[in-house]
Amino acid sequence: MTSGSDSPADVEFPRVDLPDLEARVAAEERQRDLTKPAGSLGRLEDLGCWVAACQGEVPPHPFRRPRVVVFAGDHGVARHGVSAYPPEVTAQMVANLSGGGAAVNVLAAAAGAGVRVVDMAVESDTSPEVSAFKIRRSSGSIDREDALTHDETVRAIEAGRTLADREVDEGADLLVAGDMGIGNTTPATVLIATLTSTEPVAAVGRGTGVDDAGWMRKVTAIRDAMWRARPHVRNPVALLRVAGGADFAAMAGFLAQAAVRRTPVILDGVVVTAAAMVAEELAPGAARWWVSGHRSAEPAHDIALRHLRLEPIVDLGMRLGEGSGAVTALPVLQGAVAILSQMATFSEAGVSTRDEIIPAATD
Repeated sequence: MTSGSDSPADVEFPRVDLPDLEARVAAEERQRDLTKPAGSLGRLEDLGCWVAACQGEVPPHPFRRPRVVVFAGDHGVARHGVSAYPPEVTAQMVANLSGGGAAVNVLAAAAGAGVRVVDMAVESDTSPEVSAFKIRRSSGSIDREDALTHDETVRAIEAGRTLADREVDEGADLLVAGDMGIGNTTPATVLIATLTSTEPVAAVGRGTGVDDAGWMRKVTAIRDAMWRARPHVRNPVALLRVAGGADFAAMAGFLAQAAVRRTPVILDGVVVTAAAMVAEELAPGAARWWVSGHRSAEPAHDIALRHLRLEPIVDLGMRLGEGSGAVTALPVLQGAVAILSQMATFSEAGVSTRDEIIPAATD
């Protein structure tokens, strides 16, 4: 598969603004004035301050329209025994997602979030409402060929940008990227290990639950794909072309554009976080607009989180994908906002502060 030109200039994102520092400082001051010992709510306090900085207001308002976009795609490498499930499951699960029967649908409904599924590279036909942005049928087998052509890569990135813009323009004030694709932990691990110079055996997990023989095949495929990807480590467009796929390119564009649009994101597991690492390369500073929803059971996810300097909100041993881990963390983030916006201050509640009590006791 030929590549053509891989100029990063073919994909340009505007400069990413930082979340509002003044709002962050004001939120921290308000946290210190709430009726609790400073720091007693742990990370809930920091998360509330992060949301305030993203929204640019103190106290922050509850998320009014959180949205999940699930990017679906098949990967040629899945045909070579790296997954416990056959590739045909991807299209079946896309239909399940569209019908509201998947785990992320249930969790999102419970958390008050809407779900959209998008077919980027499913090998078979899907319904017209999910295939409007489809780039191709299955990405290439990255251990022996490029995932995409250069033109397909650029189109997929632009599709992700368009989807982020569409969601924000329709009122989304919090975004989640989800994934669906048999074999997609293999390109995810290749991207993460390549960008962090990690040896395959330290990064490869069981994915959907492969046995020992499958794990060894997966290690071999990832080793071979990394050999092909390493020359492109400083070129995110080329890296997505060689070792990603249409779903990864679209997720990278989506996550980068969310930051450009000053919209906070909860990242999901290893697949989404791999795309996030490339998005940070496409739009430096984008990671300031993201929090990690959960810690995946995949070892590569820990490596990616350390690279992005993100600490997950929950750690429940999940490894499903779909955006399920991120949506599981959404009520925690909503709780952090509620604490900062609804909890009484010492003066409002008529509660004495430590500084008021200690001087009186020493008179």
